[in-house]
Amino acid sequence: MPATCARTPTPTAGRAAVYDAIVVGARAAGAATALQLARRGHRVLVVDRARYGSDTLSTHALMRGAVLQLHRWGLLDRIAAAGTPAVRRVVFHLADGDVHVPLKPVAGTDALYAPRRTLLDRVLVDAAVEAGAEVRFGVTVTDVARQPTGRVVGIHARNAAGAGFTAHGRLTIGADGVRSLVARRVGAAVERAGTAAGAVVYGYFPGVGTDAYEWFWTPGATAGVIPTNDGAAVVFAGAPSERFRRDVAGDLAGGLRRILADASSALADRLAGVDPVSPLRGFPGVPGFVRRSWGPGWALVGDAGHFKDPLGAHGITDALRDAEGLAIAADAALTGAGAEAAALAGYQRERDELSAALFEVTDELAAYRWDADTVRPLLESLSAAMRPEIGAILGRDIPERHDPALPRSA
Repeated sequence: MPATCARTPTPTAGRAAVYDAIVVGARAAGAATALQLARRGHRVLVVDRARYGSDTLSTHALMRGAVLQLHRWGLLDRIAAAGTPAVRRVVFHLADGDVHVPLKPVAGTDALYAPRRTLLDRVLVDAAVEAGAEVRFGVTVTDVARQPTGRVVGIHARNAAGAGFTAHGRLTIGADGVRSLVARRVGAAVERAGTAAGAVVYGYFPGVGTDAYEWFWTPGATAGVIPTNDGAAVVFAGAPSERFRRDVAGDLAGGLRRILADASSALADRLAGVDPVSPLRGFPGVPGFVRRSWGPGWALVGDAGHFKDPLGAHGITDALRDAEGLAIAADAALTGAGAEAAALAGYQRERDELSAALFEVTDELAAYRWDADTVRPLLESLSAAMRPEIGAILGRDIPERHDPALPRSA
């Protein structure tokens, strides 16, 4: 861990630290939320049980909205400088022919990127620390802290040495993933549930030789090639969850090759004799959901509040988009510019409006009930559903960066 992230003061015995916001989870959604709140002058604590810079399951591919966010936040250059290849075209390999989509410049960006999560999450955490956030790794949250009224006022946790502590905050934010402990402890209701769950197995392969996001769509099987760092590409194979359990779970390498052969014999040939540079990862699938994402003293962001099947490759983009949306709402509540309930309800309303169409079409794709004739209109609907978020992102104000040496909000 670099010195910039070693900001982990030990709480004083018998006293609980007080923050404007406590963020549980330091991955894309949590680190980005902390960054945006710290840049707005708030005192922020971020905790995560993992190690700084560790890897995680991921869809990798940043869609246009995520690239725009990183550019607007001044972080895209760090991603590019780390050797993440710029991708300027997308290719859909369909049964009735290939569709090539060149990328047009938008708001100062002219490419897509797919950084390893060991890079992306680290860049976001470092930026949050630079903005003044306090980040502690190796921390396991055991519960939320409450007032007698039920309002959430922080967290109960233990550090890597097993010592327990309490941190108090005016707002506690769960950014702790699909199985969010914060969501469970606050009783966040599922307001919309998906019906399908696709499975995926993926790895990092050298020398695949692509300069595009490549998506392969064949009835019953999908695949993708996504250029990433260190001269490698993420190669994934997707199938219905029942096939994963039957044909992949006990044999990731063989399962990947078999699904690739079904999705595209040409892609399978490209990978013949090429070994991954690290162990393969598998995801058996989880149905999508939309949870209520706010209540007295708490909010949810990223997969903790809203999860779509990874087949739509929109998870990181959702996380960065909604991190900024929540930070704007939380800033209004913390500064008194708006009532907390109204501000946080507005955050969820925008999130749901921007996500509803994406949720529906992704759920249809994850069901694998489509065929060669129906997949093209579904993909066109997926593309169309992404467009409104671009306008929403570009309509947001970018705060002046707060000097961490200056006093923070009360």
